[in-house]
Amino acid sequence: MEPSLPSTAPPLRRIADLPSPRGWPLVGHLFQLPRDSVHRGVERWCRELGPLFRFRAGARTLVVVADHDAIAALLRDRPEGFLRSSQLKAVGREMGLTPGLFGAEGEVWRRQRRMVMAGLDPNRVREYFPALQRVTRHLHERWRRAAADGRALDLQAELMRYTVDTVAGLAFGAEVDTLRSDDDVIQRHLDKIFPALFRRVMSPLPYWRWLRLPADRALEHSVAEVNRAIAGFIAQARARLAADPARRERPPNLLEAMIVAADRPDSGIDDLQVAGNVLTMLLAGEDTTAHTLAWALHLLHRHPAAMQRAVAEARALGDTIDALTPEALGRLDHIEACLYETMRLKPVAPFIVLEAARDTRIADLQVPAGTLVWCAMRRDSLEAGCFDRPHEFDPGRWLDERGAGAGKRISMPFGAGPRTCPGRYLALTEMKMVLAMLLGRFEIDEVSAPGGAEAEERMALTMVPVGLRMRLRERGR
Repeated sequence: MEPSLPSTAPPLRRIADLPSPRGWPLVGHLFQLPRDSVHRGVERWCRELGPLFRFRAGARTLVVVADHDAIAALLRDRPEGFLRSSQLKAVGREMGLTPGLFGAEGEVWRRQRRMVMAGLDPNRVREYFPALQRVTRHLHERWRRAAADGRALDLQAELMRYTVDTVAGLAFGAEVDTLRSDDDVIQRHLDKIFPALFRRVMSPLPYWRWLRLPADRALEHSVAEVNRAIAGFIAQARARLAADPARRERPPNLLEAMIVAADRPDSGIDDLQVAGNVLTMLLAGEDTTAHTLAWALHLLHRHPAAMQRAVAEARALGDTIDALTPEALGRLDHIEACLYETMRLKPVAPFIVLEAARDTRIADLQVPAGTLVWCAMRRDSLEAGCFDRPHEFDPGRWLDERGAGAGKRISMPFGAGPRTCPGRYLALTEMKMVLAMLLGRFEIDEVSAPGGAEAEERMALTMVPVGLRMRLRERGR
C-alpha cells in the first residue's frame, strides 16, 4: 500500500485571523456605524478590506461576506446551515409580532412555504388581475385629483397605500381601501413596525425593557391595531368559507387557502401561523414594493432618455386601466429592465444578517455555530469587475438575455436559494402596473428629494429614499 501523502491544503482560518477596521476598546466598531447609514459604512469597509472581514458591535462579532458567489452559497444553505438572526426573531416576538414564513425555520418553514408559494404563483396572480386593476383605478383617481389641485404628493406614503390595498385585496380578499380614505388607516400603523424593529435590533441596550418612551407606547398601539385588523381579515375569511363551502375546493385568495390548509387534520398549521403570514405579507408586500417604485421613479426622472423610452412603452398599451392585462404588462421589457436596474443600484435589502446554525465554513474560514454573518448584498453590484460602468443607471444592460441572467446572479434582488422571495412575481406585476398607469396617463413635472439632490438612503430594516415628493399633470393638459 502506498503511504498516504500529507495534505497540502492550508489550515482553515479562524474569525480572529480576518482583517478588521480599527475599532475602539470595549465597544469595538459600534459608534463608527450610524444606524441610518450602517449599510454604507460596511460597504466602505468592503472597499478597504476586501470581501471577507470582521467587525465588532459591542459584545457581538460579525463576519462580513461581500462576494456574490459566497453569498449565494450561504443563501442556498438555508434553512439547514444558516438561519435568520435569533436576535431579530426575539425582538419581533417581544414587540408582539406573530411569526410567519419570514421568521419560520425547519419543518414549520417548509409547510408554510408550500402553502404561500401555491397562493402566489403566476397563474394565481393572474386570477387576481381584476382586483389589481380596481386598486390601480383608485390610485389613478387619487393622483388625478392631486394633479388638478397642483398638489405635491408624498411619494412613499402614496405608494405604500397602494401596496397595502393590493396585498389586502389579492392575498386576503379584503378591501381595505386606504387610497380613498384619510382616516387612521392601517398603513400608518404598519409604517411604524419595520423602523422600530430595525432600531431595536441595532440598539446596544434594550432600554425599552426598563423605560417605555412615548415612541414605544405609540408602537405598542400600532402593533395592537395591526393585530386587530389581521384578526378581522381572518374572521371575514372564515365567514366567507362558512357561507360558501365550495370556496374550500378552490380558495380564491391566499388567506382562505391558508385557513383551509390549517383546518386539515395533522396540518401542523394553526391560526397563529396564519396570522403571522398575514402580517408578513402586509409588511413585506408594503415596504419592499413601495420603496423600489419610489427609487425607480427618482432614477427615471434623473435620466430623461430612459424615462422617455419608458413613457413610450407605457403609452403604447392604450388609454384604459383595462388595457393593463398580464399579456400587456409582459410586453414592458424596458420598464422591467428599469426596475431591475433600480434594484441593482438601490436594493431595499442592501444587506442580510444570517446566523450559522451549525459549525461550517465560508471559503477557507472556519465558522462556529452561532456566528453572525453580514451578507453585503450590494457590494458586487457596484464593482467594475461585475458590471460595466457600475454606478450608472443603464436599464439597457438588462435587455440582453445573457447579461440579464448574469446580472440577477450578482445582484440577487429577490434573494437566492430555497428562501427566494415567494412574492417576486406579484411585486414585479404591481410595479409594472403602477408605472404603466402613471407614465401612460400623466406628465411628471417633479420627483425630488429635499434640496433637489439625489435622494438620501436611510436604513429602516429596508432601504428608504428620504423625502421624495412628486408633482403630476394629467396628460394633455
